[in-house]
Amino acid sequence: MKKIAVIGCGYWGKNLARNFNQLDALVMVCDVTPAGRAMATEIAPGIEVVDNVEQALSAQIDGVVIATPAETHHKLASQALQAGKDVFVEKPLALTYEQGVELVQLAEKQGRILMVGHVLEYHPAVVRLLELVRSGQLGKIQYIYSNRLSLGKVRRAENILWSFAPHDIAVILRLMDDLPFQVVACGGSYVQPNIADVTVTNLLFDNGVRAHIHVSWLHPFKEQRLVVIGSRKMVSFDDVAKKLILYDQRVEVKEGQPLPVKSSGEEVAFAADEPLRMECQAFLQAMVARQPPLTDGYSGLRVLKVLQAAQRSLIMNGALVELSMEISIENGV
Repeated sequence: MKKIAVIGCGYWGKNLARNFNQLDALVMVCDVTPAGRAMATEIAPGIEVVDNVEQALSAQIDGVVIATPAETHHKLASQALQAGKDVFVEKPLALTYEQGVELVQLAEKQGRILMVGHVLEYHPAVVRLLELVRSGQLGKIQYIYSNRLSLGKVRRAENILWSFAPHDIAVILRLMDDLPFQVVACGGSYVQPNIADVTVTNLLFDNGVRAHIHVSWLHPFKEQRLVVIGSRKMVSFDDVAKKLILYDQRVEVKEGQPLPVKSSGEEVAFAADEPLRMECQAFLQAMVARQPPLTDGYSGLRVLKVLQAAQRSLIMNGALVELSMEISIENGV
């Protein structure tokens, strides 16, 4: 079994530590805070706990899991790759596309696995939804929207776009198997100056499909919903209610008159596996097989490309940004 060190045992890192410990892969946790170290000891009694990143990277481990604030991802992932470790880094891969490119190129140079924590792609309901789309049951995809809304957790170094939207962007890009060519984003900063609390991002793809992503940490109730509209059927995934519903509904045009065809939705079953457990297993399997995981570095780069374009549009108060304007990398990203 591969040996893993988790760096960062806070809000999300504790969940990663728990899963890798239950998978018998966790051998060390590194956290600079007393609270984080105490949490690590509680989650995994007997596991070595340190407060120094250099000590973790010099240990006899195979892989490093980085669950620290986003602004530290690039530096820590670079250090881990240079130390010869496989790396799992929480989303986003970095805070700029250029930094992401550096990490992907460094991983390839070092012959290391680089994986990004786009956990929603491992959710059994999303896997099932993707199967429905690819099987053609929905017909031609026409429109996609996602809402990821709640009250908190408010960040200070990254805005809501970079904090919440990577999950939804990753899934939409997977559903479309393509990048959009136009991105428009707008939003508002109400809690802290120049840190958006609410954003709406619109994506336009070459085949005419549009997608919108609404994210907010300034919202009275929690909603995590993804809806895909097809020419034959529609599907909705509610991650709060844990339900995937397939609707045999559409709009047909008869004698020039658009007529809605309505029916009750059918609940679609999906596995009860914890998405984060599936993601952690995917990292371990990639390390053993020496094959890129589903959410590899290039997956992270595609999400960064869209995020960076959306951020540019946000700064320009909703101006349209062509993705062709963004920098590119080899291998078609």
